[in-house]
Amino acid sequence: MSIRGVVRRAAGSLIHRGWAAIRAAGAVSPANPAGYRFRRLGDGACLSFPVGAIFGEAWIEIGEHTLVGERVSISAGMGPGVDLGPDSIVRIGGSCSIGRGSHIVGHQSIDIGDHVFTGPYVYITDQNHVYDDPEIPIGRQWPRNNPVVIGSGSWLGAGSIILPGTRIGRQCVVAGGAVVRGEFPDHSVIAGVPAKVVRRYVPGDGWLPSHLNGARVEHAEPGTAGIADPVAPAGTGPAGGA
Repeated sequence: MSIRGVVRRAAGSLIHRGWAAIRAAGAVSPANPAGYRFRRLGDGACLSFPVGAIFGEAWIEIGEHTLVGERVSISAGMGPGVDLGPDSIVRIGGSCSIGRGSHIVGHQSIDIGDHVFTGPYVYITDQNHVYDDPEIPIGRQWPRNNPVVIGSGSWLGAGSIILPGTRIGRQCVVAGGAVVRGEFPDHSVIAGVPAKVVRRYVPGDGWLPSHLNGARVEHAEPGTAGIADPVAPAGTGPAGGA
């Protein structure tokens, strides 16, 4: 190896080791001063470095062993330095994983259960602007709050958006890119814009398409229930002459 190659390799090694040390030092945990500002930051919880915009920590609770990814923004209220009352506003349970670049924006109440995992760039908020007055810019009209609940054991796919007033049950799947608003029962697969239930788990029958409404299909051939069946491209199969 040439002298230049040796120097480049050594420099690269130093840079990577330095960055690893910076990431470790910059992470927020219960063991460092930045963690003390939170209402609760459970044992083993960690906010990865680089940290996103974090404010209103006194009204944010994060449970034990929850990992918050890089550049995740978590906020309570409109801005720092505002008294939001005696109760916490954003509550994230234990053993969760919040994907990098996500935003959790709380003003009234956001409850995220235990063992909730998200992909990157998920957006969760309990506040929305209104457009009651057609003459006033929408950004200047007073927003409305509506609590959000995400049940334990759920998975939120990359880029999904959880809007105010949403209540997602336990052990639910939210497809990537879904825009979710409304109430959804336990053991649902939620997809689309606007999102709707596309599958439900029925004991004894498994995961069924929503149009079956939990009804057993008698004497059905394998695959006719539509569970994870591939969709044939247009123009293929017997009808398409392929």
